[in-house]
Amino acid sequence: MTPESFPKLFAAAFASQDSAQIIQMLAEDAQLVTLTGAYVESSAEAKQILDQEFAGIFVATRLVTGKNRLHLLGPGGAILHQRFVVIGARDETGSEMPRFGALLTAVLLARTDGWRAVSVSFSALAQ
Repeated sequence: MTPESFPKLFAAAFASQDSAQIIQMLAEDAQLVTLTGAYVESSAEAKQILDQEFAGIFVATRLVTGKNRLHLLGPGGAILHQRFVVIGARDETGSEMPRFGALLTAVLLARTDGWRAVSVSFSALAQ
């Protein structure tokens, strides 16, 4: 994975509700804020919350990629801002929610095992 490939890989894993794939993109001590507002401080906790969200609100959700900005912070760091349109989220009754915009912000570091996200915040945007 590279900072440039992160958004596409994230969107594909999210669309297939593959929490294990997302976890592989994170550092072990990564912090994650999900679209539902959940906050966790490790990849193990991230796996638990993503599994719950993919079994519920995001069971049939896909992300449409929008505008992005990548800021390289030297040879081993990057900050990524990726806009998405979220389609197919479900409410508590199982009905499809209206599509909405979201912003994924990730801090990525090059480590001995490759690039990993150390901080990811996925937030809904006001219309």
